[in-house]
Amino acid sequence: MKITKEEVEYVAHLARLDFSEEEKVKFTSQLNDILMYMDKLNEADTAGIEPMSHAIALQNAFREDTVKDSLSHELSLSNAPEARGPFFRVPKVIE
Repeated sequence: MKITKEEVEYVAHLARLDFSEEEKVKFTSQLNDILMYMDKLNEADTAGIEPMSHAIALQNAFREDTVKDSLSHELSLSNAPEARGPFFRVPKVIE
């Protein structure tokens, strides 16, 4: 076993967690499974493999930044309930 029940209790104490005995046994088993799997992964031959930050290639999902004509003041204010000049008129919120 890679980790003991006492070590799980110690880490739980540091994290201010309170587990029942059943949960401590369960977490010990689960953590051991994880650590055993890590040992299995460490056996893989990775010589000559470049480190990578992601398992799949990332692509930028943003559109191209192109200059386009914007809306005119009249068109942008056409659905406004009230306007004053080229601005939206809103109710006063500060006394």
